Amino acid sequence: MARYTGSIARLSRREGIGLSRKGARVLERRPYPPGQHGQGRKKTSDYGVQLREKQKVKRIYGLLEKQFRRTFHEAHRMKGVTGENLLRLLEARLDNTLYRLNYANSRQHARQMIAHGHVRVNGHKVDIASYKVDVGDRIELSAKAKKNPDVARAIEIGEQVGVVPWLDQLKEEFAGVVKAHPARDELPLPVREVREQLIVELYSK
Repeated sequence: MARYTGSIARLSRREGIGLSRKGARVLERRPYPPGQHGQGRKKTSDYGVQLREKQKVKRIYGLLEKQFRRTFHEAHRMKGVTGENLLRLLEARLDNTLYRLNYANSRQHARQMIAHGHVRVNGHKVDIASYKVDVGDRIELSAKAKKNPDVARAIEIGEQVGVVPWLDQLKEEFAGVVKAHPARDELPLPVREVREQLIVELYSK
């Protein structure tokens, strides 16, 4: 499976948002894009603004261009507002759901757990990170993952953040249930600040 293996801190500076805890710390120290011209960039064109918004969302969810474009076309075929459909589909990914349930330190950590067969959906092992969960689905960790110290650490940190309103965390069982589809105004930061219409405009050219 293709994946990005470069510096998340560098991407955080490029997009101006903390894509990881380390990225957020680096961004505090150097709040400007990477590279020798990072502090002296000129005004961005309309196309550049649209492109940056797309890149930002892509990197929040940790997707490559082909994966992201495929999700956009799926959102475009759905009924409703394309931009909101796009965010809803991205939130419904299994790796993102595991991260939102606070059982993984990052989406990358969640993808690793899924690929290693440590996640069950409705009692069945699912090893595809892009698997779309639906309302009523129950997500649970394997017996081995429940003893993983990284999972325990993620839960501890997650207690300070809380769980998004459309998911029900069953912490005692290392499980969670999808209660509803996320509403646009329920999305946590930095996703809530995304201007998804710019992405729609970019792909509509």
